[in-house]
This record gives sequence, structure tokens and C-alpha cells, in this order.
Amino acid sequence: MGKMEQGMKHSREYEIAWMGLKPGPHTYVYDIDDRFMKEREASEDFSNWKAQITFTFDKHENFFMLHFDIDGKVTVPCDRCGDDFDLRLWDEFDLVIKLTGTDDAEKPEDEDDVIFIPRSETVIDISTWLYEFLMLSVPLQHIHPDKPDGSPGCNEEALNLLDKLSENNENAVNPLWKGLEALKKNSKSKKP
Repeated sequence: MGKMEQGMKHSREYEIAWMGLKPGPHTYVYDIDDRFMKEREASEDFSNWKAQITFTFDKHENFFMLHFDIDGKVTVPCDRCGDDFDLRLWDEFDLVIKLTGTDDAEKPEDEDDVIFIPRSETVIDISTWLYEFLMLSVPLQHIHPDKPDGSPGCNEEALNLLDKLSENNENAVNPLWKGLEALKKNSKSKKP
């Protein structure tokens, strides 16, 4: 007993034993936390995962329709000011699983949203899809949402510092540009 059994029990909760299910939709709800995400090597920049994935497994005779509905939040550093904030997660994804014969040799190539599995695989582990779809639900840009009054939600000191730095950069003239400006003026003055 111990860690080995706990690990196996933990992974089984993400397995769908489809053979025993009646045709039609079956709904499961998964609460995803830091442990689940860290085990799958999610970025260290993301923390405090608190997501709920409502998963619908719609069983048909030769295929299954899977729907993942994501709702939750994760703490991320702001791309603009650097302060951590809670980023809202919400998204939905669909996947189709088609059953093939029992022989792996005749299994067609998977497509973007269609997965082929042999009929002999009576248990489907959805943990990888839960992880991947949760990661896909994180927007590429992480910027504090605006305050109710419309002003930026970022750290004001950091924004002021960024403004000062950009002003200094605009005022500083690169010596390379000075040389190019001189060339530009000379070429204009030589024209008849």
C-alpha cells in the first residue's frame, strides 16, 4: 500500500470505461488544481489553478462525442506591469472518438479533432485532454483587466515607470539614426 496505490487511484478518476455506459450523454465534473497541473509540467509562471471542467461523454455505437466546458481561474504575472493577478479561464472544446477494428495496424491517422481508437481499448483516459484544453484556455496575453472606472488594473507605479522609460527612449537619439538622417538630407539636396 502507499504511494503506488494512491497514484493508480488518482489516475483512474480520469478514465472512462465506455463499455458499461448506456448510449447517450454522460456528464462528469472535474475540479482541477495545482497538483494536477504540476504533475503534467505546467509552466511555473502559472499557479493557484482553480478550474472546473464539465465533461460530457456522448456514447454512440461507433463513435463518441466529447465536450469539455472550462470555467475557473489561474494566477499569472501581468505582461505589462509584472504583478500577479487572477486570470479568468473559460472555454469549450469538442473532440470526436471513432472506434476502429480491434487490430492496431488498420488504425487511421488521428486528425485535429478526431481521435481513432481500437474497439479493444475499453477504457479511455481523458487526463491528457483535460490538461491540454485547460492550457489552451489560457489566453496568450496576460494583462490586468481594467478597473470598473475604465482605468488600467495594473500596478500604477510600474505603469509610471514604464512611461518614464519610454519617454527617455524616445528622447535618446541613436547615433546610427543621426548618420542616416545626414545621408537622407544629403541625397535630397543633391537632386536637381
